[in-house]
Amino acid sequence: QVHVVESGGGLVQAGGSLRLSCTASGRTFSNYHMGWYRQAPGKERQFVAGSSWNDASTTYADSVKGRFTISRDNAKNTVYLQMNSLKPEDTAIYYCSGRLRGGVRDYWGQGTQVTVSS
Repeated sequence: QVHVVESGGGLVQAGGSLRLSCTASGRTFSNYHMGWYRQAPGKERQFVAGSSWNDASTTYADSVKGRFTISRDNAKNTVYLQMNSLKPEDTAIYYCSGRLRGGVRDYWGQGTQVTVSS
């Protein structure tokens, strides 16, 4: 069982920045693909950014490319999402997810609210 906890959300003005953190329990964090997703009110959850298990590659949704950066510190069992140039449309609950490489189960956190005011 992997326990995932997000933190770092809050209220920020448009154009501002926030850094989200996601910490996962377990001794094999480096073997997990990690990703960030978000869900705005009345909308489906959508992919935001992902980091491969060996940190060899990162992927981003088109809507956040050039503004958001995903990174990970395997020694701290933590993945980060640096969000710059925030827009009101980035307002959502942000979720962190992990999947063991070769596995099929996704582990989700409880989410952290990000609100961007105009």
